[in-house]
Amino acid sequence: MNPHRRALWCALWLLFASVALLLCGVGVGSTGFESVLRMWDEPVARQIVWDIRLPRTLGAWLAGALLGLAGAVAQGLFRNPLADPYLLGSASGAALGGAVAMALFGTSPLAAQWFTRLGVTGMAFIGAAGAVGLTLVLAKGVQHTLRLLLAGVIVGVVLGALRDLVELASPDILQSMQSFTLGTTSFVGWMACALMAAAWGVCSVLAWVLARALDGLTLGEATAASLGLPLAPMRVGLVAALALATGTAVAQTGLIAFVGLAAPHLVRSIVRVTHERHIVLSSLMGAVLLLAADILARWVLAPQELPVGVLTAALGGTYLLWLMHRRTLQGGAL
Repeated sequence: MNPHRRALWCALWLLFASVALLLCGVGVGSTGFESVLRMWDEPVARQIVWDIRLPRTLGAWLAGALLGLAGAVAQGLFRNPLADPYLLGSASGAALGGAVAMALFGTSPLAAQWFTRLGVTGMAFIGAAGAVGLTLVLAKGVQHTLRLLLAGVIVGVVLGALRDLVELASPDILQSMQSFTLGTTSFVGWMACALMAAAWGVCSVLAWVLARALDGLTLGEATAASLGLPLAPMRVGLVAALALATGTAVAQTGLIAFVGLAAPHLVRSIVRVTHERHIVLSSLMGAVLLLAADILARWVLAPQELPVGVLTAALGGTYLLWLMHRRTLQGGAL
């Protein structure tokens, strides 16, 4: 099948899966599907569905879309299939920014004021952008893959330690940060969904416009420069998209592992396309993965639930181990 037609079918399948999971997510919870059936007659059931389940389900989809997009941009920008927001330190930077915002504003994940939400998201974006910038400075560019990964790990550890110091200095945010570090969509409301939707729109447009730079970089630095691509400003724009997507997702849902790493891999296993289509498909794949994991986290121990970040880490780690084992047997690389 033609790659473009396969990409179209993949996008349609992911959209269909998204709709099915969105409908399923509205019916999953401690009171089961009965709340959906009673929502037209009972105000309490209507509040459960409209104010809790629906924004949480949509928020999980949007957070996954942001992380999938960030993973595709990171892997293309750094020409490394192992690159994701966590390995490059941007998630740790976003978490540090969120902790600083909580300490400054005296907030918790239950906060619903626009000022607080914008403050946490803004600080998370600054932290993510600063972490990526620091990683690039320490790695002296993106030419050396091993140095880049080592720099990302170092930056992540250092920023994680700084986040711990902020938590120790502000003990009142410890409970909020516990949910933050485990990763959860429990506190996502309509305002958080609006912020993530706006960030996803901006990042998608920015990454799509700059996708030619990613295509050029796959051919090497010299070839990309010979094509007349302004690599320096394009890199700045791509790093901004990566930082904004990661910062916004982490600010609203906490640290959720492996979505940004696994989504681009799954897309590449289905279809090989240019980065314009790859970024869109990876974003949709990330949305489907995180929403499916969130529904599973709510359902597996109902009426209790697992932190979705713990579930994605377990499933994502298992997937990567299987992928490594398969590629090792085939004599290939990730």
